[in-house]
Amino acid sequence: MHMKIAMIGQKGLPARAGGIERHVEELSTELVQKGHDVIAFCRFWYSWPIATYKGITCIKTASIPTKHLDAITHTFTSILEANRQKVDVFHIHGVGPALLAWLPRLLRPSAKVVVTFHCIDRQHQKWGFIARTALFVGEWAACHFPHTVIVVSKTLQQYCKTRYNVDPIYLPNGTRSPEKENDQRLLESFNVVPNEYLLMCARLVKHKGAHVLIEAWKKLLTLRPDLIGSKKLVIVGGSAFTDTYVTSLKEMAKNTPSIVLAGAQYGKTLHTLFANSYALVHPSASEGLPITILEAMSYGKCVLSSDIPENLELTLFHGRSFKTGNVDALVTSMIDLLENPEVVKQVGSEAQYHVENMYDWHDIGEAVSQLYNAMNRTTKTQLVIA
Repeated sequence: MHMKIAMIGQKGLPARAGGIERHVEELSTELVQKGHDVIAFCRFWYSWPIATYKGITCIKTASIPTKHLDAITHTFTSILEANRQKVDVFHIHGVGPALLAWLPRLLRPSAKVVVTFHCIDRQHQKWGFIARTALFVGEWAACHFPHTVIVVSKTLQQYCKTRYNVDPIYLPNGTRSPEKENDQRLLESFNVVPNEYLLMCARLVKHKGAHVLIEAWKKLLTLRPDLIGSKKLVIVGGSAFTDTYVTSLKEMAKNTPSIVLAGAQYGKTLHTLFANSYALVHPSASEGLPITILEAMSYGKCVLSSDIPENLELTLFHGRSFKTGNVDALVTSMIDLLENPEVVKQVGSEAQYHVENMYDWHDIGEAVSQLYNAMNRTTKTQLVIA
């Protein structure tokens, strides 16, 4: 059944950084291929002028581009425009934007409202008391205002059941099999060589833990210079209204040539960095279901993650983990990775097989399309997708 769907809450397309942006791009691409008309609402400061992308209609609406007002004001203007476009489904992404999930139900009662609960955002260290309170209310709104709530991890599914007494639909983030070809000359600008660097790829916000990784790497350099040799640590990512934190990371990495702060990277360069890395390290303290881990696994890479439940959904049986925030534990785990290249290769190979079979965007897109159709046929959605 053909429907017009509004994607609201993401910063924009094409996705440059951020899990929600990648999620929306991949999901929207699948929905377009299934015959749906998808509109992705974009923020002026994020997206360059573009009318369509991979068959997705891209519309820019206004926002107040500050740390605290950008998302909610953009959500408001996007809902108004989506109503004008007479969409059949308002699909809102994130608990912050979900604060306004009631608005489309008032403006366009015939449409359906879906919220995807991507992460417990109030746990992120960049937010103050007022913002955390608003995000807490956003969680409640995400679970009560829409016709259907989706969660991207089983941990979030249990959280919503326990705290808000709702039974959300579990539809995880996904991945795709990457291209095998890559241009290793793109590594030259970072002064690294294939299989001789550990990679971290995340927005440079405090809860992602880049400072923990840098501290651990510097300690490892002191303890085991023989093991490090010419190997490097490459951290890919940019600021997200966190310039002060990024400056502190640069100060930490200063005078340590083996630490490469590569900035935000996209497209072929990011593909090459993933494809030629030795392993991925993901020291985050808060997640939904991290796409960067899924992507690393799709490349056949071993992932060393912090032991938060959302990460362990992926790495408990198909990766390695360490105690969240514990520098010494991270040092020990990195030593183990570097001392056992054959184990690293085997774990990566098994992880690749796992995500190809369990986290494929094509299957996820099909499930969401079925969900929309079921919602369109019923007043109250009872569909459960395993």
